[in-house]
Amino acid sequence: MYATETDILVPFHDVDSMRVVWHGHYVKYLEIARCEFLDSLGYSYAAMEETGYAWPVIDMRLKYVKPLHFGQRVRVRCMLREWEYRLKLDYLISDAKTGERLTKAYTIQVAVDQQTGEMCFESPAVLRERLEAVMGKLPD
Repeated sequence: MYATETDILVPFHDVDSMRVVWHGHYVKYLEIARCEFLDSLGYSYAAMEETGYAWPVIDMRLKYVKPLHFGQRVRVRCMLREWEYRLKLDYLISDAKTGERLTKAYTIQVAVDQQTGEMCFESPAVLRERLEAVMGKLPD
């Protein structure tokens, strides 16, 4: 499946007094990686809005394996897992230098028609078109 990688240097303002990243900031790192993933498809949040859909996150899970520290360069790999009825992305946060796995996560988003406010029970055709533009023909 399709994936992108984003490097992040852990800033001082994201850590506690022990120089360990506060758990809530991991969500921000996933969002940064997800935005780069969507940008790579040509389907940024702005593009989603232009096509008439919002894609709220409806579920998220994080598994903290090892802590992130101030000044550490981490790599966030964002991988497409599902796209037909919802957008499920898997994430792996690892140390950029050693490759050591530090955190695993996933997010689930669903398309919402902005005119009606109703959730779509399958992903809009525009998502499939954007995926096929970068990945080639998708299975039916």
